[in-house]
Amino acid sequence: MYGSNYEKSEIIKSYPLIPLRDLVIFPSTLVPFIIGRNSSIQALEKAMEKDRMIFLSAQMDPTLDIPKPKDIYTVGIIAKVVQTVRTADSNIKVVVEGRKRARILEFLSVYPFYEVLTKEVLKINVSPEEVKDILQQVLGLFEEYVKISRNVNFESIIPALRDNTPERIADIIASHLYLPLEEKQNLLETVNPGERLRRLAFLLENELIRIRVEGKGKKKVSPPGQDIKQKVFGRGFGMRRDDQYSEIEELRQKIEATPMPPDAKEKAFKELERLESMPPMSAEATVSRNYLDWLLAVPWQKKSREKRDLKLAEKILNEDHYGLEKVKERILEYLAIRQLVKKPKGAILCFVGPPGVGKSSLARSIARATGRKFVRLSLGGVRDEAEIRGHRRTYIGAYPGRIIQMIKKAGTKNPVFLLDEVDKMSMDFRGDPAAALLEVLDPEQNNTFLDHYLDTEFDLSQVLFITTANVLQPIPKALVDRMEVIRIPGYTEDEKLQIGKHFLVKKQMKAHGLTEKNLKFTDEAILEIIRNYTREAGVRNLEREISSICRKVARKVVVHGKDFSEVITKEKVEEYLGVPKFRRQERERKSEVGIAYGLAWTEFGGELLTFEATMVQGKGNLTLTGQLGEIMQESAQTAFSYVRSKLFELGIAKNLHKNYDIHIHVPEGAVPKEGPSAGITIATAVISLLTGIPVNKDVAMTGEITLRGKVLPVGGIKEKLIAAHRAEVKEVLIPIDNKPDLKDIPAKIKEKIKIHLVENMDEVFERALTKPLPKEDKQKDLSQDISKLSFTN
Repeated sequence: MYGSNYEKSEIIKSYPLIPLRDLVIFPSTLVPFIIGRNSSIQALEKAMEKDRMIFLSAQMDPTLDIPKPKDIYTVGIIAKVVQTVRTADSNIKVVVEGRKRARILEFLSVYPFYEVLTKEVLKINVSPEEVKDILQQVLGLFEEYVKISRNVNFESIIPALRDNTPERIADIIASHLYLPLEEKQNLLETVNPGERLRRLAFLLENELIRIRVEGKGKKKVSPPGQDIKQKVFGRGFGMRRDDQYSEIEELRQKIEATPMPPDAKEKAFKELERLESMPPMSAEATVSRNYLDWLLAVPWQKKSREKRDLKLAEKILNEDHYGLEKVKERILEYLAIRQLVKKPKGAILCFVGPPGVGKSSLARSIARATGRKFVRLSLGGVRDEAEIRGHRRTYIGAYPGRIIQMIKKAGTKNPVFLLDEVDKMSMDFRGDPAAALLEVLDPEQNNTFLDHYLDTEFDLSQVLFITTANVLQPIPKALVDRMEVIRIPGYTEDEKLQIGKHFLVKKQMKAHGLTEKNLKFTDEAILEIIRNYTREAGVRNLEREISSICRKVARKVVVHGKDFSEVITKEKVEEYLGVPKFRRQERERKSEVGIAYGLAWTEFGGELLTFEATMVQGKGNLTLTGQLGEIMQESAQTAFSYVRSKLFELGIAKNLHKNYDIHIHVPEGAVPKEGPSAGITIATAVISLLTGIPVNKDVAMTGEITLRGKVLPVGGIKEKLIAAHRAEVKEVLIPIDNKPDLKDIPAKIKEKIKIHLVENMDEVFERALTKPLPKEDKQKDLSQDISKLSFTN
């Protein structure tokens, strides 16, 4: 070979080998190509597992699909894999950076991929002074070649040529020439930079002569060797100038035809100009194409045709969900406004309620009732602001945020957009996604929503945003303020029965291929499942248990034939579902001293809690157990302080706190309990303990207590009354300030439970205790009446 010099070498090392078709890579160059052969893909994977280093060498005959060692040039390049992208046709786009020339010493393996032992070729250093003349000649010829051929952007190559060694300049110029494979390989194997530059000068002069001769008979000089350019970039990955021109024109026509806002269209044309000036296979060109594709794919003006028939919408909502009247009423109001106002702002609703009450499915029904597209984005665990706003295009692999992605998926600018589990977001050093949602969910701002990737405004004002949450507490106040909160409480037992009969049973029978002939549920059976196999505010577990029965019956239908029939009665539920999973929240059979019943609210609905109080000899300490939260402990301390302030008035010894400890316990200690609403219950239990007067077993209560004995309002009244109804409580005490909440209580619960509105603790004691409190001026000697108290030594 011309100018070959392999007398000296550096490192001997093994590398995976990828044979290249029609492509020679030089050191100090960044080159993209595509691989598709299994052996090449496995060689690439091996390199990625280690240090990303790989050996690349051209095969002598590019038509061979499985080249043998003798068909591969022995001199190639050690390169580092910079980027890999898997294409839709299972090929892989690879971008590599050439590092050093090397020669194959031995093929270590040929299956499943080539692995070779290589020896690096030692560089031959020459001083710039030695090759000054020939270097200037080559640069001048190359500049003339670039201007005449019009196939290389000389301005983009100048930074790479500036301040480089003669050896690197020779390699960079060689990589940009359209030459036959043999000539390229010859230049790669020419180690001496001076000889390589002289060879380049000779090749450039010949090319210039050829171009001038061809240009005489043509008005326009065509680029030389279009087929060779494809060889430079690799088979299947190269793009000819005419292909690039047609792509640019196609994009220009699409941009002109797409109804974008002026700012977006201006950015699209500007990016198209940049793309036109780039080498078609450069990484920057890929980024520009992706950006233009996104601008063209976003539905800037496309909208769904809305259904505005209120009767039809109401029918659809009732078909899909039982109850939830308040939510349905709000949706129908929204549709009515749409008929009266041409361009109303999009509503932003927040459904808050326990799991399984139908928040997410209700959003889907709203989309069906309004005739809009439906998209859902789960925010659970999202902690990066870029998930909402997108990444700027300066980042590798940047994409728009999830908001724009979902809008593109919907294909319209006015979908029903469900932001699920908005209370489960978190934040870290990458930003706060909740802060990014402030703009999305603000009707005054979201008409100019700015995604970092698109870098142009998008109008979200016509989107019907619906968020869901189990609790409002974790959501930032500023975000809650932007939404219309609609609370969806848990279902009553009767509501669950109706949902089970009319919705869940039919749904699960259809899902399991059963007919009404095969399976029937009695009302008593469904109630048995609700009472003893589920404990929830919603109906998710109820549906799961019904599904379990359907699976077992489906198996029997397969075994015994399609005529098999089963009626699920209350007695058969245990046969199919096993031993009941929950015991009912039963109260004591008789009223007892120191035991009071409180109502609590949890994420899963209301609960009936038992509060037990007892005394032991000690030093006046208050002990709290049952995994009580910090707020509930403070509430207990407040209740205890109030009781101590009433000791003289109630005729109880003042020195009680010096001689006895009071222990308050809330059973089911494994379950965390929190909130201030247990204040009046704790005070009642302690008063009962100290006076020896039992608490009425049919009374439950909820309310916060102050040091002066006032009863303050609390939340979750509906859920708490549902829990009381479930536990067959006859009377409930609630704060007088919670009177407005009684409007949302089902009539059946009001009929079965007597609800008392209380303003202070005197009213609580009057209704909760079985006897009136003593009113004595003279203090009792507690030791004389100790036998009447409920305490433990």
